[in-house]
Amino acid sequence: MVESQSLTAALYQQAQKAIDQPFFLTPALVAFIFLLVSTSAFQSYSRRQRLAPGIPIVGVDKNGSVKAARQRFISDARGLLREGYEMAKGGLFYVPNPLGERLMIHPKDIEELKSAPIDKVDFVATFQEMFEGKYTTMGSRSTLHPRVVKAQVNQHLQDLMPAIEEEILDSFEDVWPKCSDWTEVMVADKFTQLVGRVSSRMFGGTELSQHKEWVNTTITFAIDGFIGAQKIKKFPHFIRPIAAKFIPEIAKIKNHYKVAHDLLIPMLKERRTGEKPMDLLQWMMENAKGEETDEQFIADIQLKVSFAAIHTSAAAPTQLIYDLCQMPEIIAPLREELKEALEKNDGHLTKQAFNMMPKMDSFLKESQRFNPLLLITMERMVHVDYRMSDGFVIPAHTSIGVPTQAVSMDPAIYPNPNNFDAFRFAKLRETDPERAGKMQYASSNQQSMGFGFGRHACPGRFFASNEIKAIMAHVLTHYDFKFPEGQGRPESLGVETQFLPNHEGRVLMKKRTQGLWKDGTISSWEENSKGFVG
Repeated sequence: MVESQSLTAALYQQAQKAIDQPFFLTPALVAFIFLLVSTSAFQSYSRRQRLAPGIPIVGVDKNGSVKAARQRFISDARGLLREGYEMAKGGLFYVPNPLGERLMIHPKDIEELKSAPIDKVDFVATFQEMFEGKYTTMGSRSTLHPRVVKAQVNQHLQDLMPAIEEEILDSFEDVWPKCSDWTEVMVADKFTQLVGRVSSRMFGGTELSQHKEWVNTTITFAIDGFIGAQKIKKFPHFIRPIAAKFIPEIAKIKNHYKVAHDLLIPMLKERRTGEKPMDLLQWMMENAKGEETDEQFIADIQLKVSFAAIHTSAAAPTQLIYDLCQMPEIIAPLREELKEALEKNDGHLTKQAFNMMPKMDSFLKESQRFNPLLLITMERMVHVDYRMSDGFVIPAHTSIGVPTQAVSMDPAIYPNPNNFDAFRFAKLRETDPERAGKMQYASSNQQSMGFGFGRHACPGRFFASNEIKAIMAHVLTHYDFKFPEGQGRPESLGVETQFLPNHEGRVLMKKRTQGLWKDGTISSWEENSKGFVG
């Protein structure tokens, strides 16, 4: 077992408490802060925000105050963003949040912003703001990992899949309950553990994926950063450098880096003269330039990449299995499509097999439309007054973004947007072949920005797409599943712009008993351990 069955569930419970409950200081810290305040000018380090004239603000109450809306943003940003999008009718609007008002722009405006100079329109600054990167270390300006993912990982997706298939089989055997009879499974917890191993296989081979401490570190590093960020946000900016020293989760982060250094630096030294495997760690080492060649630098980046990869990829199958339990009529068509794809590809998820699964791809995309990991994408911090081509000036020190989930619910873009149509995009690909590429799960365009847009769109989205589909293929072929009696679909957890799967949700699962399919037609695959189906 990678870890106890309730590891990530317990950690996410802590995260929820960090959001809901006030953070109390020790008496010593209170006294120190009182002294600091009494001997200072009590000034904020942040500049006063300037709002663009004439742009409406969603959530303003009858007294002209946005205080309630700022508080609402923490737990119901989705509702607030949809109200603002409908109010602005496709135009600009401000959405209040605890750090000020964010300017929401329309997808049509992003073309001229997506390639703006980073010193003027900054991608990393918004990420560091969201996760309080100054204290949690989340966020990096290094271009090493996106360069390598684009140039190496994306070019070798097919070469990576056999190892990914193997790791999925091994991980389900080690992490998942046996489910010989109907068994209650906390799927979010299990998927996080499983994706931690599968992603680590791509990061650094079995030396990482089978290393218990590494996998646990990659999972808890992200959660400690998330909890630490939520706790420190409860303090005014000028107090945060002091308060950070008293937040346990932030203190733990240095221990995660120690684990990464102790494991990865010897691996990197050995690889300089030894075998050169095909994985992210090797490719980063080979493509590093200047200060990037430092082994500690690469180890740090690898840990940060795990933060970006594991919890995002684990969220998707969790939402997907919730959707399937809520709409079981989707299961049979997906299984039939998967059966044909595997039959024609010797039981393996090859590039051709993935291309034969438009319904699966469509299901993933529709699920993402309803439950995106981020409610706002294309987030940027504008550092200077920035003039758009139509003459509109975005004031300096303005945080901007596209209300992606609100856009995806626009009936002008998607007819009957509130209706979950699992095969919506598969049908669109059939009726409009010229736009088929834009209808795929991993696509990034103005109408589909779940993975971002422009040069900073998620470079690992193609690997993530294959990884998620492979995991769902295993679930569909090996298990039957349903909600426990009386349980509906667990509501997603809104935390500012993040929209996370509910980690308290439970699913009843049972191992399928007659080979791969209930009619036993491909049972020989299972009997002979041939192909991905195991």
